[in-house]
Formats: sequence, C-alpha cells, structure tokens
Amino acid sequence: MSSPRIKPPALRPGDTIGVVNPGAAVEREHLERGVGALTAAGYRLKVFQHVLARDSILAGTDSERAADLMAAFADPQVRAVFCARGGYGCGRLLPLLDFELIARDPKPFVGFSDATFVLNALLSRANLVAIHGPMVSMDSSHVPQPRSREHLLRLLSGEIATFELEARESLHGGDAEGEVVGGCLSVVVAMLGTSYVPDFAGRIVFLEDTGERAYRVDRMLVQLRQSGALARAAGVVFGAIRPVDGSEQEARLIARFTAEQTAGLGIPVISGIEAGHGTANFALPFGTRARLDSARRRLEFFESPVAVSK
Repeated sequence: MSSPRIKPPALRPGDTIGVVNPGAAVEREHLERGVGALTAAGYRLKVFQHVLARDSILAGTDSERAADLMAAFADPQVRAVFCARGGYGCGRLLPLLDFELIARDPKPFVGFSDATFVLNALLSRANLVAIHGPMVSMDSSHVPQPRSREHLLRLLSGEIATFELEARESLHGGDAEGEVVGGCLSVVVAMLGTSYVPDFAGRIVFLEDTGERAYRVDRMLVQLRQSGALARAAGVVFGAIRPVDGSEQEARLIARFTAEQTAGLGIPVISGIEAGHGTANFALPFGTRARLDSARRRLEFFESPVAVSK
C-alpha cells in the first residue's frame, strides 16, 4: 500500500511566493503584469535569478533553471513555488532535481502546459500533491481570469477543499473515484516509458492541449491506449484541445477522435471542463481524490491539497 500523499502547508496572506521559470524564455512585461496581480492580492513575490534569462528559446541553461527551482524549494522564506510560464524545456530539468529535498520541505507548486513534466514528477518522485493551474507570466491571450486566480489562491489557503467543475458533454457513461493526474496531452505522452510518468492505475486522468492537428491528437491518444495506460485509468476528463489554426473542421475531428479512442474501455469519460489552455483555467490539485460523474458531467474534488494548521 502506498503512503499518503504529502500535502504542503497552506499559503497564508503575506507569505512569499517564489517565481521560477523551468521552461521557455519570458517577456519582462508579461512577468511584471502577473507579479503585480499577486502582489495586489496580498502576497510577497520573490523572482529567482534566471527567470528573465535567455539561452536561445529557453530561460537560461538547464542547470540555471533547475538551480532556481531547487533554490525556491530550499528557501525557508518561500512558501509556494509558481512557474513564470511553461513553454518548451521543463522536461529537461527532471534529472537535475533533488526530489528528496523537495519532499522534506513541501510547498505548493503551480504550473501547467509544459510544466506537466514537473507536476507529474513531483507526484511520482516526491509523493507531493501539485497544482495544475495558472502561471505568473502570461501574454495578453492567456491572462488568468480574476475568478480563476481567486479560485487558485483560495485553494492554496485551504479556504476551499471541495469544488466541482462542469464539462460540456459526456462521452462515455459511468462513475469513478480516484486521484487526478495528467495535464498537457503531448507532455503526458512524452513521459511514457520514463521513470517520471504518473501511475494511471485507478486514477482519473485529465488531458488537455493546444495548437495541435487532429491527426496528432489521435496519434497521441492511440499511443496512450496502446501503451495500456488508458485501460488502467478509472476515468478520463478532457479540458479543451484547441486545434492549431482554430479550424472548426479540425475541432470536430478532435472531438470525434477523443470519443473513439476512449470508447470500449468501460470507464466514464467527460469532455470540456474549464482547465488548461484556452479556458478559464481553474486550478486542479493533482494527487488528491476526486469523483467523476458522467451523467451529471461533473468532476468533483473533495479533498484539500494543503495542510491547514489548527
């Protein structure tokens, strides 16, 4: 029997949030916009050394980005670690991270998109609950909605433990209960066969993506299915999967392929919750238990991702 997930302490008003950039280079104005919003919400912000660095398309070298992430977890003043952005490069850091150190001083880690690599590695290597949710630096098309930022901060403070998200449609019927894992579809598929991939057995698998052709979405879902990963899942929840050019034809094909590749598994599947790219992007705590009700088109979380002191 596996040990219970480690839950980080709740984030309190006035606490310091560390900002790291494990992936692609970021624009200063996009970073400053997000830092300002979190400061206005009552938190201190500590932006680590290489967040604005550039090494080709990346925010500094792999070792620099990994050092910032580890410094944030080792800093006693930092009580949560937020990604500045996702973008390519996060997966390159995994062999450079000290998961034992992270587990010794657990902190909420927040990110999505390419940060899916880190979120799932924290689950598999540090046994730590992690948060799939809005990042600090976003361009004008990805600025978090106030309600999604409020949801994230209330979740991290322990103010809310239970909430539910409604999907647009039910693809396959049934009910399921289990931990939520997953994230960006292309990243989850890239983690297959590595020691960092989350265990899908008995889990509710969340999948979303952006900028993909329908045939590529189908190919990735085929790989997930043929690997046996989907057959072990308790259920599947799709966020948005936005086609590369916004084509309605591509969108219809993606909808068809998601239904086809999850058919016959005998598990509930719903599609279109507001999490991930191209949505309000409400935070999902990975590693906590949730209930999938296909008939009601609901994903209901009923366990806080943080430890609240009495």
